[in-house]
Amino acid sequence: MDVSYVNPFVEAVDAVFQTMLDVHPKRNAVKINSQEKRGERLTSLIGISGRMSGCVALCFPPETALRLSGRMLGSEITQVNDEVIDAISELVNMVAGSAKAKFNADPPLELGLPTVVEGSGYRVKYPSKSVWLEVPFSSDAGDFSMEVTYCPN
Repeated sequence: MDVSYVNPFVEAVDAVFQTMLDVHPKRNAVKINSQEKRGERLTSLIGISGRMSGCVALCFPPETALRLSGRMLGSEITQVNDEVIDAISELVNMVAGSAKAKFNADPPLELGLPTVVEGSGYRVKYPSKSVWLEVPFSSDAGDFSMEVTYCPN
């Protein structure tokens, strides 16, 4: 996996979270995602097409999603609701948009609409030859991860 395709997303997480949420994420060891089943979480993902095709996802335990959404909306949120779904959708949209600008692709990369999956024990699948790279983060708002898969065209 070519890190030149991943680093813009890592940099975008740092920039978006610091600017929009006053959260300073600390990146932990990068790994290949095994797609193992996990506990309760919310995953906000967005497709990318153009010079490369793939997907970027932000994965949050519910408590982290609530804290981040509360910071984004300027209020305390105690349960996952439509505002939380909208907030984490917007986070993945901002991260993907910020990374997209770093690629300077001609023609520019295209982004799909964000999608949120909520629950436990689910797996996000992509075509069989794809590899999901997982970048875990820790922060004062809670742990979360970014997952990226792509295929250069």
